[in-house]
Amino acid sequence: MNPYRLYLVTDDQQDLATLTHVVKEAVAGGVTMVQVREKQGDIRAFIDTALAVKKVLKDTGVALIINDRVDVALAVDAEGVHLGQSDMPAAMARHLIGPDKLLGLSIETEQQLQDAESLPIDYIGLSAIFATSTKTNIKKEWGIEGLAMAVKKSSFPTVAIGGINATNLGDIIATGVDGVALVSAICHADDPQQAARYFKGLLSAK
Repeated sequence: MNPYRLYLVTDDQQDLATLTHVVKEAVAGGVTMVQVREKQGDIRAFIDTALAVKKVLKDTGVALIINDRVDVALAVDAEGVHLGQSDMPAAMARHLIGPDKLLGLSIETEQQLQDAESLPIDYIGLSAIFATSTKTNIKKEWGIEGLAMAVKKSSFPTVAIGGINATNLGDIIATGVDGVALVSAICHADDPQQAARYFKGLLSAK
């Protein structure tokens, strides 16, 4: 099974009870990977959230990925970590987490895409495909053509993120991308399980 297919990124604006509810329902609906994100800089809160999500994911087969923080990933024994371009260098992160954990890297420019080929990572997150309210400091809006180019050029599995919803998902899938990362489309849905199931259905149909 492709673990990147339906990749949920949590919303760090949600309280812990809401966030864990969203994760539980989304996994029941077919989410294949969960990345916990904490942009507020509170490491204790990040660890508490990660441990709560890890408990929800126990025995589901869905990997827990920690955003940005290698120390938090190690502290909670997550399945992997996802780095941004301003985080710890990928080679250093790989040394710390070992060979068996997943290591993802956000790619924001064509130069970064090229540079990533020599790094000890497992997958890339291409950001942002479209402008989105959850990420305001984007360097490049890749669009469908840019995503298709990146999928062809990269030797790693590619996850698309940024402004993805039901209206553009068909075009995104057509690029041959390995997975889509969703935040608002699932986290802010009235019924996260139904939303996840809906997106999983669209992905499976292609």
